[in-house]
Amino acid sequence: MKVLVTGAGGFIGSHLTELLLEKGLEVRAFVHYNSNNSWGWIDSFPKEKQAELEIFAGDVRDPNGVREAMKGCGAVFHLAALIAIPFSYHSPDTYVDTNIKGTLNVLQAARDLGTGRVLVTSTSEVYGTAQYVPIDEKHPYQGQSPYSASKIGADRLAESFWRSFDLPVSIVRPFNTFGPRQSARAVIPTVITQLLAGRDEIRLGALTPTRDFNYVKDTVNGFYEIFRSDRTVGQEINIATQREISIGALAEELIRQIRPGAKVVCEEQRLRPEKSEVERLLGSNEKIRRLTAWAPAYSFEEGLAETVAFLRNNLEKYKPEIYNL
Repeated sequence: MKVLVTGAGGFIGSHLTELLLEKGLEVRAFVHYNSNNSWGWIDSFPKEKQAELEIFAGDVRDPNGVREAMKGCGAVFHLAALIAIPFSYHSPDTYVDTNIKGTLNVLQAARDLGTGRVLVTSTSEVYGTAQYVPIDEKHPYQGQSPYSASKIGADRLAESFWRSFDLPVSIVRPFNTFGPRQSARAVIPTVITQLLAGRDEIRLGALTPTRDFNYVKDTVNGFYEIFRSDRTVGQEINIATQREISIGALAEELIRQIRPGAKVVCEEQRLRPEKSEVERLLGSNEKIRRLTAWAPAYSFEEGLAETVAFLRNNLEKYKPEIYNL
């Protein structure tokens, strides 16, 4: 089968693209068009692996390009999105255009082309601060940022296409993914790169919120197992570890490993507005375990070690001295 991965040049998308190639699938990688022919993290793949890919440069906001990219593909893994929460406060229109309209373009094309499987990427941010734990797929939605609101809208569009048109959609909802290639705006690379750059004061936002961190290789294996199972059609499914850690405790553990003696400083510009901060995320993985063969293969500690090693070798790609939106 030939499959399309939108957002293939991004953090999770590049790891998923690699996994699908390893599983023997033909992959068309949809990357964001630019005049430099940059393919994002795919540029870091070995040449022989790049040669296995079909690259399609476009923009998910363009319905014509999306439709062209999806022709001849039996399935689409839709990961292309804007994901930075602070930037969504600054430019919410772009989140509606990319996350909602982009998803609609994929759904419309899939309906018209008769695509066999559509996996739409959600986020644990749609739940907002936990009203109960572990958070299962029946938890209420809370739009605590323009980003989360846009993803709620995209998810509900996907559901509507399954209910209205019998489109074979699955909504894949990873909790906080981390690992090699993650952008500098995320908390784990933020802490690690500051420490590796020799900082004695590590600048962060709120320290009390908790998160359920998935190592990226476990996340993309979750996508693959959901894709493989017919039981997941019409379902929204968490990928979670059912383990939480506070941002403060995470920072202290990384300080212990990399630069003992460094201190954490709370910087006001990194704080979310009070009603927008998601205080607790702890996901349930009961459903994905029941419907698929997925189980986490990496411990949090193993994932952190691989992430530190990657960032140590790629520190020049990051700017630890500035706050990345």
